[in-house]
Amino acid sequence: MPSSSSTATCEVNFDGLVGPTHNYAGLSYGNIASISHRGAASNPRRAALQGLAKMKALADLGLPQAVLPPHERPALSVLRAFGFFGKTDADVLAAAAKHAPALLSATCSASAMWVANAATVTPSSDSADGRVHFTPANLASKLHRSFETSQTARTLRSIFANPEHFFHHEPVPGPHLFGDEGAANHTRFAPSAAHRGLHVYAYGHQALAHPAGQPLLRFPSRQALEASEAVARAHGLRADQAAFIQQSAAAINTGVFHNDVIAVGNDDVLLYHENAYKNTPKVVAALRAAYSNLHHGHTLNTVRVPARRLSLADAVRSYLFNSQLVTLAPGKMALIAPAECAEIPSVRAYVDHLISDGKNPIAEAHFIDLRESMSNGGGPACLRLRVTLTAAERIALPAGIWINDDTYPRLVAWVKKHYREKLSPSDLCDPNLITESRNALAELSIMLGLGNIYPFQLN
Repeated sequence: MPSSSSTATCEVNFDGLVGPTHNYAGLSYGNIASISHRGAASNPRRAALQGLAKMKALADLGLPQAVLPPHERPALSVLRAFGFFGKTDADVLAAAAKHAPALLSATCSASAMWVANAATVTPSSDSADGRVHFTPANLASKLHRSFETSQTARTLRSIFANPEHFFHHEPVPGPHLFGDEGAANHTRFAPSAAHRGLHVYAYGHQALAHPAGQPLLRFPSRQALEASEAVARAHGLRADQAAFIQQSAAAINTGVFHNDVIAVGNDDVLLYHENAYKNTPKVVAALRAAYSNLHHGHTLNTVRVPARRLSLADAVRSYLFNSQLVTLAPGKMALIAPAECAEIPSVRAYVDHLISDGKNPIAEAHFIDLRESMSNGGGPACLRLRVTLTAAERIALPAGIWINDDTYPRLVAWVKKHYREKLSPSDLCDPNLITESRNALAELSIMLGLGNIYPFQLN
């Protein structure tokens, strides 16, 4: 258990641990960083250590911090489903490398580390049956991410196993037009973690709308309104607890593929770019009214970042809005920002202004080095899934998942033992990578106390 645990309800950050096959395949059209680093050599060991260092930094701030394990990659079951066979796994890998190298790249992606897309979560204080509800994201808009859903569901069911406290739904069905990208497009607002929350779902398109009514997009929208509505219904939210807002086409076309690239919320604070949404002033006014109606006497603190201070391009380049906004004490928040935010003058100037402005509770900024993840298109907020839990719900979780002074050095040693320092696109067909990854994950699942959560069998 985290040292800060008590009888109180609190938000827990579950960070995805970067997998051994972290590489730059440039698989996400619409993600500027991912495309721009395509083909470069990656450093999986450094990526995983950077992620762990971020987890430990938050734990040291007194925030409950836990870890979610990587997925098995290469995804050999997917290659077999696409018709690649052989006497050994190495045969399957070689055949895919020869005949479908792009598919091989997709099955080697370590994108499951960005667990903000793992699921949408509703805490027990908000659901109709008083349990924490999970819906794994279908991630239908991207082939390489669509492989993640079954393992994500298996992992979540293993960690959040007690049916007295937790309920697990099936993913939203349908083709890519009904894409659900999870918590990256979902924000919960409340005066504190223990209060009933207002759940805000951002979407890019309506799957069932007439094509003439769809926005004109350079890059594809990944979140459907219908998927968000399905999750809210399944989780038992009342009508006054859910709001659905549409991203602006300008934001998506600049590389804002998820809402958490252009806005971040925490407790009763929303930090957003003025061009985040379709008719942003109207959206923000509606959110303030919905919050006030749900929490009489309380006001949603909305912090608008004007385009004249920070362009959409700089917002995407720096990933300022992919920062984590966390509560350190009542009325005091901190921004956990990518190191890039301290290096781009316009962004650093705005952050300095933000934390010196007494009109909002954001009082500190911590700049974190996540360059390996950032180069692939994911910042601090991408790497974590937020789960609000009571003390009883936290006690029901496996002890090994918590990041603390005991588990952190063990995980660091595990990474240094199993991860390569360099991985090029040509290395993805190395059959040794299969053995290395499986040995690493088998050892990790035991360390975390999760049992056998992977479908593979070690030889």
